[in-house]
Amino acid sequence: MPSPVRPRSAWDLLDLAVAPSDGPVAFGNDLNPWSLLDAYRQGLYPFPAISVEHRLLNELSYESDVAAGRIGLQTGSRDPYGVAWCSPDPRPVIPVVQARIQRSLRRQLRGVDWTTTADVCFERVVTQCREGRTECWLTDELLASLTRLHECGYAHSVEVWDGNELIGGVFGVRIGAVFSADSQFTLRSGAGKAAVAELARRFAEAGGIAVDVQRDSDHIRLLGARPIPRAQYLELLRTPHRPSPLRTGRRAVRLLTD
Repeated sequence: MPSPVRPRSAWDLLDLAVAPSDGPVAFGNDLNPWSLLDAYRQGLYPFPAISVEHRLLNELSYESDVAAGRIGLQTGSRDPYGVAWCSPDPRPVIPVVQARIQRSLRRQLRGVDWTTTADVCFERVVTQCREGRTECWLTDELLASLTRLHECGYAHSVEVWDGNELIGGVFGVRIGAVFSADSQFTLRSGAGKAAVAELARRFAEAGGIAVDVQRDSDHIRLLGARPIPRAQYLELLRTPHRPSPLRTGRRAVRLLTD
């Protein structure tokens, strides 16, 4: 895996021990690939402002918290309120050994001829994840940085296919033993859940420990997600790990029901 030369991280001074448990923990507009990767390594993920109004709302809502030191500010930012960075406490994760599929989805997957792959069409998956969303945090700048991280082996996707038709997928960034899943999409009922379950299986085979799903929901708990304290999540990010590549080959989705 390539190891780009990077300056000292702009996030080195951020102390998440005193950061808010909900909402932004920091602001800063640097979305270049290596700054983005450093942010994931520090337990952060981005929400870029989608308009000038959104950026102004960030500033009006949180300027006093930034001034008081309750919310961090990325050093060197020209327009800091352009991107909010989050690190919720607790953090929902799927331990890969506990990933599961609910009974109704198992029955569905046994009756279809869908297949799965990994890293076959990363940009298509990311683009599909932002289709039809009125407030899309997946901006062009963020997409470009994620694509660069994919080219360097850090960002990955899992795809679900019905024949040659892409019907579901998930993507995110791998940080050692943790995979931070940013978003998923589904064009057929159950395809998005199948993508997340397949990601957990392939990541387990590659030596991974947990899939971070970032935001809690009933939907994701059905796949085995459970909330853990932020401090425990940060410890997972620091777990010693010898990475193995994700297996990319095509598999029958019904193998998930074994």
